[in-house]
Amino acid sequence: MRRREFIAALGGAAVGWPLAARAQQQALPVIGYLSTRSSIDSAHIVAAFGKGLNETGFVVGQNVLIESRFAEGHYDRLAPLAAGLVRRQVNVLVATGGTSSAVVAKPVVPTTIPMVFAMGGDPVKLGIVASLARPGGNATGIAFLVNALSAKQIQLLQELAPKAKVIGFLVHPTDPNSPSDTAQALQATDVLGYKLVVVKASTEGDLETAFATIVAEKVEALFVQVGPFFTDQRSRIVALAARHALPAIYALREFADAGGLMSYGTSITDANRQLGVYAGRVLKGTKPNELPVVQSTTFELVINLKTAKTLGLEIPPSLLARADEVIE
Repeated sequence: MRRREFIAALGGAAVGWPLAARAQQQALPVIGYLSTRSSIDSAHIVAAFGKGLNETGFVVGQNVLIESRFAEGHYDRLAPLAAGLVRRQVNVLVATGGTSSAVVAKPVVPTTIPMVFAMGGDPVKLGIVASLARPGGNATGIAFLVNALSAKQIQLLQELAPKAKVIGFLVHPTDPNSPSDTAQALQATDVLGYKLVVVKASTEGDLETAFATIVAEKVEALFVQVGPFFTDQRSRIVALAARHALPAIYALREFADAGGLMSYGTSITDANRQLGVYAGRVLKGTKPNELPVVQSTTFELVINLKTAKTLGLEIPPSLLARADEVIE
């Protein structure tokens, strides 16, 4: 996504300004926007971030500028992209689109530049902040906890596919949340008496291999680690799960919207709206260590009834009654 397209997505009016007005932009504060995800797939997140900025009185192109950098799902691009934003001398660096953006940016960003993040992992365990209530240092943000929901997701799978005893877990091996996510998944399946098969994928080509392993291991149900690569590849993952008639649960509703069977997690768009609010407050002079890390407390369950019928699954009425949305 080019910078102009990014500004347009935020509702800014910089494109088409006369030359003199653009020259005046040099005095405006600049937000460095770093995302692990792809630019094409981030429109709804970008719009949510812009809405949060608007709530604090900032409009892109009028009283604030954006310098955006998207890693397009390639984790190895994050460090040089973050370094480029530091050289740009941005007023605040926003790290979003996956936990990795904040983890990688943290050691790159000097303490003189405030950093505001949105992540699904635990920012305390990952060393991003000292504590949720008192972040310390130059960073704060939004923790939407999607990486701590493995046990609940497996319980939902159990309700949906009670005969399944072998559960597959698709993980990205270099995602910073992978060790803790895998440990939580193992603990949850042990308690429920399931066998867990962990399969790894970090490239598009790995996905076919991963699902071949899933079939070979006789996996009967699947859940997928939340992360920018898998989210960008959600249509393909959903199609592979359908091809192999696998009941699957995901952490983000984007998967259910793309035809996935079920999702359970927090709202990424609302988390990024809050991210915009925090970025605006920092631009107005509030120090990051004065802003506690916000934890998402609202979770949504989305069930795709059309996919369930295709798979020949009968959704228990009790599960349908708890769904926040049923896609028909």
